[in-house]
Amino acid sequence: MLFKVIHITAYDYDEAITHCHNIANLKPIEFLGQKLVDYSLEISPLPSYLEEGKDFFKNTICRFSIDQPHKKLIVNSTSIIERNFNLQPDIYTSLICKKTTVQDVINELKKGTEEMLSVHEFTLDSYFIKNISPKIKEYAEVSLQPDRNVFEATNELMQRIFKDFTFDSQFSTIATPLEEVMKAKKGVCQDFAQIGIACLRSVGLPARYVSGYIETLPPPGKEKLVGTDASHAWFSVYIPQFGWVDFDPTNDQIPKNQHIITSYGRDYFDVPPLKGVLYGSGNSKMKVSVDIRPAVI
Repeated sequence: MLFKVIHITAYDYDEAITHCHNIANLKPIEFLGQKLVDYSLEISPLPSYLEEGKDFFKNTICRFSIDQPHKKLIVNSTSIIERNFNLQPDIYTSLICKKTTVQDVINELKKGTEEMLSVHEFTLDSYFIKNISPKIKEYAEVSLQPDRNVFEATNELMQRIFKDFTFDSQFSTIATPLEEVMKAKKGVCQDFAQIGIACLRSVGLPARYVSGYIETLPPPGKEKLVGTDASHAWFSVYIPQFGWVDFDPTNDQIPKNQHIITSYGRDYFDVPPLKGVLYGSGNSKMKVSVDIRPAVI
């Protein structure tokens, strides 16, 4: 399947900003089953400095600076992505996935092999997921028992988050602590992904945050509106000798072709679409527009 993703972020400032330094994390990564066919990034005003590179997690990022006064900043990312989930190993028939238990993964981590050292950091505290509460660990242990198949146990955890938590875009912000999300059982995809990661890490499993997009479809008989899609987030667990397996607790599904990945990190703090520092005063308003639809070349 071929998709076109247009992601526009616009900032309006009350007062002119004299300088800004930013990092854009908008370029989709490539892996078996996802190919980046085309990509462009348009920034207004034109940056005085712009450089593309890799971050610590091997995501492609763009650093840019603007050193002229401006009251508006627009960052427009356009991607053409080819998705073919069938190219990826089948998690349902894999003997490794079927045989590996939660305790097996923990035991492999203790061996300190090169493979497991490469994912060890995803078992540790991160900026938004730290000092995991006993309440979250208790919730995790209902599914993540040591002798259970790790894939089946994580799949059940995903299903429980989907059933137990309510999607509420007004409840949380980026800074809302996980304990509050856990108590209220409300939040958005970012919160549900981080709850899942916290649960997995609470029992010693490597878990990472996945940032990207998901294709949404309009109600039957309705035309899809431009710009009404949004960024999305889900989580992955690592299974030794197999690799990372993704789970989307917001939609209760294993991500396939409709999920497009831009970046991986320990939590949202590592991979926001846009972050930076600006010099100026006054308030700002941010507007984000995302449009995802089948592409024609």
